[in-house]
Amino acid sequence: MPFDEKGDLLASHFHGRTPNVQATYDALLALARTFGSVHEDPKKTSIHLVRRTAFAGVATRKEALILTVKADTHLASPRIGKSEQTSKSRWHHEIRLTAPQEVDDELRHWLERAYELSG
Repeated sequence: MPFDEKGDLLASHFHGRTPNVQATYDALLALARTFGSVHEDPKKTSIHLVRRTAFAGVATRKEALILTVKADTHLASPRIGKSEQTSKSRWHHEIRLTAPQEVDDELRHWLERAYELSG
């Protein structure tokens, strides 16, 4: 996909969303980039955050992000709305984020571990 089409697809995820959605995504992306190289791979319904493979997925909603984080274990937290075991040693956990302040130390830990699993 040519760069400008990819950029348009990425921008389309934030069209009609509240400003907090973009601000939360920006905080999430900035955090992920503290771990190393991160590539944004926009799809039709989500944005994949990629190291060598996708370590997280972001779906935008009108007033929130749904972050799906890869893990090698089940994570127990009231913040996790849905967990799915996708294989013997892989889990996907969904976290609803409504504000940049929710991109905190707990989320950093989960995201950093997912980043490590993808390298």
